[in-house]
Amino acid sequence: MKDLIVYYSLEGNTDFAAKRIAAGTGADLLRLEPVREYPRKGFRKFLWGGKSAVMAETPRLQPYSVRPEAYDRVIFGFPVWAGNVTPPIRSFIRENDLSGRRFAAFACESGAGAEKAFGKLKACLGTEALDAELILIDPKDRPSAENDRRIADFCEALRAAHCEEA
Repeated sequence: MKDLIVYYSLEGNTDFAAKRIAAGTGADLLRLEPVREYPRKGFRKFLWGGKSAVMAETPRLQPYSVRPEAYDRVIFGFPVWAGNVTPPIRSFIRENDLSGRRFAAFACESGAGAEKAFGKLKACLGTEALDAELILIDPKDRPSAENDRRIADFCEALRAAHCEEA
């Protein structure tokens, strides 16, 4: 089974986690970049990002050469915005036929809302379950043994799901 990690990262926490998970699983990486970047600081960051997430917007993405149909499982990674999946993830799902794929997800948050965001991701994908789910508290900005353990457990759950499939 071949895995692709598709992720969006605004402040680097999701990028940090994606690279650690790729190293632990051998998955390929695709970092999504919207054509129009989101503000990275101040009130505008929360206003624009939150509005975009709540309104379920799907921004145009920079072109990418990865072909998701070449993968058996897509692992989504995103920061939690207002209890939602980030808009670039929604764009990717809308742009690609992901039927027949398995899914997993990880989310980085500072507060709460990841469980709700996973529910919305499942609804977008039209699936009832994910192979594995991971919630991290700012893994780059606030390194901890707990985050390290959670990443290792997530990688193990992904490997175990491969074995179940085989």
